[in-house]
Amino acid sequence: MKVLSLKQPWAELILQGRKKIELRKWNTNFRGKFLIHASKKPDEQGMKKFGFQELPCGFIVGEAELVSVIDYKQAKEKFNKDKDLYLADESWGSFGFILKNIKKINLIEAKGSLGFWDFNKNVYN
Repeated sequence: MKVLSLKQPWAELILQGRKKIELRKWNTNFRGKFLIHASKKPDEQGMKKFGFQELPCGFIVGEAELVSVIDYKQAKEKFNKDKDLYLADESWGSFGFILKNIKKINLIEAKGSLGFWDFNKNVYN
């Protein structure tokens, strides 16, 4: 199964339903269900900004479905309009991964990687 690594608190904000679009600097043709991995090192500024003291890091924490990608370079007005859906700024990227069917799962320890990476689904229930 595909996995996407994100720093905390961004992974947690997705799981809470507060962040519905993940910004990336790269596009993808991938669509479908994937696992959400919280990277080993959190984004300290983000943790403070959203009032988190501690969140699980170095674990697969949830799952979601990538249903669409918005190229915000071609839709600047939409980028500004969607601000409450991605909770970040342009420095995170101009491709918005639209997420649906988000849910938390029991923590699974994992190292993580860049981009979408493969996880042995025989281990994952």
